[in-house]
Amino acid sequence: QIPVYYSHLNTGRPYNADKPNKYTSRYFDEANGALYPFGYGLSYTTFTVSDVKLSAPTMKRDGKVTASVQVTNTGKREGATVVQMYLQDVTASMSRPVKQLKGFEKITLKPGETQTVSFPIDIEALKFWNQQMKYDAEPGKFNVFI
Repeated sequence: QIPVYYSHLNTGRPYNADKPNKYTSRYFDEANGALYPFGYGLSYTTFTVSDVKLSAPTMKRDGKVTASVQVTNTGKREGATVVQMYLQDVTASMSRPVKQLKGFEKITLKPGETQTVSFPIDIEALKFWNQQMKYDAEPGKFNVFI
């Protein structure tokens, strides 16, 4: 897998400097983080993200939850940014990516302007191909990242 890709599997690699390394290998065990992570977005202004909310703490199979966030242009220039929403399936029956991009929206804000961005989360956003090759969602815990 490409080391700078956002949707890598939770395999224990790459090398983590915080954990003791008592085993050696022929791999080059060195931190390999990206200079600019996926979706970083360079800009001539600055933005802050605040007031991240879920419309409900749980969701029924036929229901929907909305994730919303307020984005403020805290810089001195008008600018555009892409707000991204990722989901993580914590309790899946099989190995799942650490994060999956499930929604994004590009917004343009004037200096000092604030806008609320919302992302709907329904059963379709939680589905994956399981071991029986069935495209389905499993009950469990999910993390939302914005």
